[in-house]
Amino acid sequence: MILRIATIADALARGETTSEALVRQCLSRIHDPKGEGARAFTRTLDEQALAEAQASDARRVAGRTMSPIDGIPVSIKCLFDVAGMVTHSGSRVLADAVPATQDAAAVARLRAAGAVVLGHTNMTEFAYSGLGMNPHYGTPGNPANRSRVPGGSSSGAAVSVGDGMAVIGLGTDTGGSCRIPAAFCGLTGFKPTARRVPMAGTYPLSETLDSIGSIAADVAGVALVDAVISGEDATLVPVPLKGLRFGLLQNYVTADVESAVQKAFDAAVARLHAAGVEIVPLTLPAIEQIPAMNAQGGITAAEALALHRDLLAVREAEYDPRVSVRIRKAEAMVPGAYEALLAQRLRMIAQCDAATLGLDAVLMPTTPIVAPATAALDADEALYGKVNLLALRNPTVANFLDRCALSLPVAAEALPVGLMLMGETGADRRLLAIGAAVEAALGHVTKENA
Repeated sequence: MILRIATIADALARGETTSEALVRQCLSRIHDPKGEGARAFTRTLDEQALAEAQASDARRVAGRTMSPIDGIPVSIKCLFDVAGMVTHSGSRVLADAVPATQDAAAVARLRAAGAVVLGHTNMTEFAYSGLGMNPHYGTPGNPANRSRVPGGSSSGAAVSVGDGMAVIGLGTDTGGSCRIPAAFCGLTGFKPTARRVPMAGTYPLSETLDSIGSIAADVAGVALVDAVISGEDATLVPVPLKGLRFGLLQNYVTADVESAVQKAFDAAVARLHAAGVEIVPLTLPAIEQIPAMNAQGGITAAEALALHRDLLAVREAEYDPRVSVRIRKAEAMVPGAYEALLAQRLRMIAQCDAATLGLDAVLMPTTPIVAPATAALDADEALYGKVNLLALRNPTVANFLDRCALSLPVAAEALPVGLMLMGETGADRRLLAIGAAVEAALGHVTKENA
């Protein structure tokens, strides 16, 4: 049921389908009582979406298509303001908030490009977990295996794409929240350099580490969305793989990697080497500091606590306890600790920038694990905490280093596995072009089935 953007755009251009037909198909899947729509979406905009689709079809007939994503159905993570909807960020605490009066900047840019907004997707409460579980609105089942978690925090975004309920899922990424669900669900997830896409109208987790990205079936999908929401040229300049130099990270991300992940990752790296990529062993000692920096919640918890302190004082009982306990870890920080973390991060960035000079990208498994079973995590708090940290470990490196990063699905024997390419700060379009070349060399692992 996965919908690839190039196929859809071609069908629209040829008149073989219409945006209205696509939107009706997506809405049918969302509202199928046997499907995951009730857990993947928290609210849909059926009539409005159909009206937007009809307007797109009229533009196409008149030869006034607004962009390559005109008429494409998109889902919106429920921490983005959508005019007329409550931005509850996956929490009951904000469920009674006043509806937004205007779209978030990223959503407004999608609409201005002609994209059709289907509604809000589910997420981990306040975006604070990498597993995608939500006790308030339900946990959507992973399209690859319904008994497994979808990954988070952009859980609904990934399931909406994986189940053909949307072509694109707009999400955020603070420590892997687009890339983890993409890896777990066999999709493509992109995290831009922070602050490259305007955050206005987006409920934050960490103002330092947050970035706005997307999940799609392939690189073309996330690249088109990135161009729209960043305001950059949609053209990707082709990059030949032969002669590129990829750093293969040898430390920190290599521990506790499941055998299925290691096997799939190694096979993908071998194929890239055969395609002419120079694989360069790389060690980044500075990133070994990350666990100690996060011992009291780190930058994320400190910034989340500043935002949530007043709400926690009066409504903590309504929070997911797995989220509130992580936020409250920052209460143990002594004065000046937060500022020291910011300074330490800047030193880490400088050290790693120097170490990766001359490399076109850095390679690592997106996550060291495949999607874990939901029931086991529900039953064991200690296991939940351990697995959550493991899922977040690798992708968080890109956020700490203020880099752009892309997760691509690679051939695996059973559950999906993701390969992560990390680019330079601000070199987002080049990384996407490299990602397109890598995708072509590895083959389209995500199978299209409209």
